[in-house]
Amino acid sequence: MPAVTTIAPRDQALPSYRELRLHLEERRGIAWCWMQPSARPCFSTALLAELNHWFEYLHQHAERLGVRYHVIASAVRGTYNLGGDLDLFHRLIRTRDRAGLRAYGKQCIDALHANLRGFDAPVTTISLVQGSALGGGFEAALSSDVLIAEHGTRMGFPEILFNLFPGMGAYSFLSRRLDAKRAERIILSGDLYDAGALHDMGLVDVLAEPGDGELAVYDYVRREDRARNGYRALRQVRDRLDPVSYAELRDIVEIWVDTALRLDPRDLRMMQRLVSRQTALTAAAA
Repeated sequence: MPAVTTIAPRDQALPSYRELRLHLEERRGIAWCWMQPSARPCFSTALLAELNHWFEYLHQHAERLGVRYHVIASAVRGTYNLGGDLDLFHRLIRTRDRAGLRAYGKQCIDALHANLRGFDAPVTTISLVQGSALGGGFEAALSSDVLIAEHGTRMGFPEILFNLFPGMGAYSFLSRRLDAKRAERIILSGDLYDAGALHDMGLVDVLAEPGDGELAVYDYVRREDRARNGYRALRQVRDRLDPVSYAELRDIVEIWVDTALRLDPRDLRMMQRLVSRQTALTAAAA
């Protein structure tokens, strides 16, 4: 949970967190948010709680702070985010805890929808992917206005490998950026895609050389600043014609909960194997 539990005005320090590291560049109007999970680099309930607190802070104070761009990145080398907390999923499914699964899904879509809407402020949201983005990590990256990724990073939805699907926005985001058929193909394949291939598809907006992700953010901000009024207007048109509503995401979470509770022991064993593999990769990277 956040070390600061109240929303502070401009003349006080930004909230401090354990799972997030924040930095505000007032001159450029950029707020940087690095995920630094204390355990596996996935969306734990602790990380989600802090993200939702920070996003609510921005909802109330972004304009006062002069924030025009928000960048969400990762402090974990080689990993953006590995997605949902599969250990937690395994426990909740085994105990038939529908309320727990639903509560977790709500935490996820609260954060994704806030980022999608730019915190209801004149903020351009940017995802900076410098490592693997799997499942919910890929959903989080897709929820921003702009997705910047470095060459060599990989993204995808492995959920189908244990008979589930990514239920916190994947289909909603992919089908709007691409089309329904290609969204289904990506989700059902379970494949990981290189950032270059995703750039060719149109899912990655800016492709950076390895190690140059932050420079690519500054380059993008300079480009948008030259015609920011037009950029923002075009996004308003997009959201008016093809919005992703909170109700849509909430209804899909209900389908996800029902689907998770139908998983059989074989599916759960596969889920546990993926947890073990991800834990080993995390330890090796550390």
